[in-house]
Amino acid sequence: MTQETKPDPDVVVDVTERPETADIVDVVDEMVAHLEVAKAMPLSSNALVDRELFLGLLEQLKAALPDELRAARWMVREREAFIARTNEKARALIDRAKAEADELVSDSAIVAEAVEEANLLVRLAEGEARRLRLETEDGIEEKLGRVQSLLVDMVGHIQAARDELHRSRPKPPDVPV
Repeated sequence: MTQETKPDPDVVVDVTERPETADIVDVVDEMVAHLEVAKAMPLSSNALVDRELFLGLLEQLKAALPDELRAARWMVREREAFIARTNEKARALIDRAKAEADELVSDSAIVAEAVEEANLLVRLAEGEARRLRLETEDGIEEKLGRVQSLLVDMVGHIQAARDELHRSRPKPPDVPV
């Protein structure tokens, strides 16, 4: 069904030599010219081309590509691999930094909670110390009041005993003068 055109006898395809860049342009121009004159398929935009001719021209193009292009392709692959490795290292570093930040935040929260609990315990201890001091002062005040009362009673008894001692003494004799 496909009609193939015969290769142009004027076109010599030599893939053993490396063509220059101008030769590449010539080969592309030749391929375009062949496509422009190729027969169209009925009811289609497809064209019938000589497969052998086009494969030969493509081989010629491939052979004509400069070594720098292959080197550039290798460099692009190496660059992409380097970027992938670098991105992986960056992701690992970011993950480690996030984990450390989370730990620091957690530690900070624990420290804040501990400080809050310590402050609460200090306030409770201060309140308990105030209560104990007041209770102790009240107890001491009560005991001192009882001691004072006992001392007042004792002073009263002592004064009464002295008064009685003075009353029971005989009067000194009247001595003439």
